Amino acid sequence: MTLQLGDQVPDFKQKSSMGDISFYEWAGDSWVVLFSHPADYTPVCTTELGEVARLKPEFDKRNVKVLALSVDDADSHNGWINDINETQNTQVNYPILADSDRKVSDLYGMIHPNSNNNLTVRSVFIIDPQKKLRLTLTYPASTGRNFPELLRVIDSLQLTDNHQVATPVNWKEGDDVVVVPSISTEEAKKKFPKGVTEVKPYLRMTPQPDK
Repeated sequence: MTLQLGDQVPDFKQKSSMGDISFYEWAGDSWVVLFSHPADYTPVCTTELGEVARLKPEFDKRNVKVLALSVDDADSHNGWINDINETQNTQVNYPILADSDRKVSDLYGMIHPNSNNNLTVRSVFIIDPQKKLRLTLTYPASTGRNFPELLRVIDSLQLTDNHQVATPVNWKEGDDVVVVPSISTEEAKKKFPKGVTEVKPYLRMTPQPDK
């Protein structure tokens, strides 16, 4: 299955390191970051899972639940979690799906046969409260993921869902934003009282409206 941006992601029921998860019910009205791993006891993923545990308060602030996936079973996950907690000086505080039957991996297109037909690639899915796919990224096995970048994307998505703006290159929280093309400059000046700078007729900047 190929999931594309804007698609409603499939529901599923699967075991995890924290018990059975019925995805839609578990997600509730939260955003979700679902990220997959080739297998337990892999070195790069060990560092990633520790980093997500450290960043969980940042995800919580944004109403985001995090959910990992690996193709090993829950008993294996629990052993790996002990290693992660020990080596990364943290406590894994979110579930890891036990996808030994590849059910979720197949639903979400996480197995790329030309990469490895047995193991999941290292995918990331950002899913909104309506269960719509808002971002997908796939990393090679050799490159650790940048989770502060995922937080930045979530900040952008949540901002632009609530205001008629987009975020420019390298944007970070508090920076100026772009007025979307569907609003005229005259309308934008009324809508954004902090001011609108017209760089070009199609490129208008305004201070972040919710700051």
